[in-house]
Amino acid sequence: LCVIYMENPNAKEDEDRILDDEFVRGKVPMTKEEIRTVSIAKLGLKKDSILYDIGAGTGSVSIQAAKRAYQGCVYAIEKNSDGVSLIHENKRKFQVSNIKVIEGTAPKALCDLEIPTHAFIGGSSGKLGEMIRILINMNPNIRIVINAITLETISEAIAVIKELEIMDYEIIQLQSSRSKKAGNYHMMLGQNPVTIITIG
Repeated sequence: LCVIYMENPNAKEDEDRILDDEFVRGKVPMTKEEIRTVSIAKLGLKKDSILYDIGAGTGSVSIQAAKRAYQGCVYAIEKNSDGVSLIHENKRKFQVSNIKVIEGTAPKALCDLEIPTHAFIGGSSGKLGEMIRILINMNPNIRIVINAITLETISEAIAVIKELEIMDYEIIQLQSSRSKKAGNYHMMLGQNPVTIITIG
């Protein structure tokens, strides 16, 4: 009979909110906190969800999603080698073990991965329609959240929704502003508007 006592002096309570400045950033695009919070809420992840984070960038969505789906798995799919390195760094920093980093371009990089319950598309490299078709073919009950900045991406998403006769979808657009000090005053600087499209 034996007893092992272990103590982590750096243990802290797991918080759902992570500030942008807490991530290792580099020059790779990152989903900002306000958009990230709403997008993850729209995903509706469960503790055992299987998520594809396509175009994962710095891994900001992957990190927060992995904390919610702590009994599941997040596949962070990123084609940029600098982004892949940053995802690994953030994975270590936030001590999440249920993220698998996949270097490659979707939809080709999706081959041989387990069937997803959810997908977040932050970057599509012009292949959004193909990605949506493949994801729905993999799991007809999948829930997909897409972040779109350009009108072309929004148009492509709507075209696929019509083509596949998807009835269960939602489109919202968010724009936030952040204050910046200007002497004794504060001015609000507008961020880029982001359209969030939810399917399923």
